[in-house]
Amino acid sequence: MAVKAVIDLPKDLYQTLSSHGLSKEMISKETKKLLALKCYKDKILSLGKSAELSGLSMWEFVEFLGENNVAVIDYSEEQLEKEFKSIDKLRKALKR
Repeated sequence: MAVKAVIDLPKDLYQTLSSHGLSKEMISKETKKLLALKCYKDKILSLGKSAELSGLSMWEFVEFLGENNVAVIDYSEEQLEKEFKSIDKLRKALKR
């Protein structure tokens, strides 16, 4: 089941967008992509859910994030340190 969300645009603004080739469908699609980007950036939705909201595949959404300078992987220093320690343990285990 889907929930419909509607945005109201002043007529003159819509006419300006329309004159630049943006149909109602395109405005809706771009709005969903930008909302998904914001929700991902603000950590409201996961990568998968944000991609779903955007209407893009996961890989297309990752590319869209990159085009908009939003990091796909955003670790804290603590998380990075933990990851590096795990990698060190794996390297040592593989050398045995």
